[in-house]
Amino acid sequence: MVYKTQGTCSREISFDVIDNKLTNVRFTGGCNGNLQGIGRIIEGMDIDEVISRVDGIQCGPRPTSCPDQLARALKQYKAEHA
Repeated sequence: MVYKTQGTCSREISFDVIDNKLTNVRFTGGCNGNLQGIGRIIEGMDIDEVISRVDGIQCGPRPTSCPDQLARALKQYKAEHA
């Protein structure tokens, strides 16, 4: 899935889900090192666990963040694949 982010430095997030596990997470734009790290840490993690850990994280004064946008993308994925 490719998700266009809103309100963050990253422009999009791409990922695959296999057996409810997150794989191939890639952020386009944003803080490259941090986002690569996040992608590697959550690789293979259950998508519901990822959502519970990163949903609602803010970046400074912004009401969202790259991890929060990932949670939103995963929620959209779940809604589309229910």
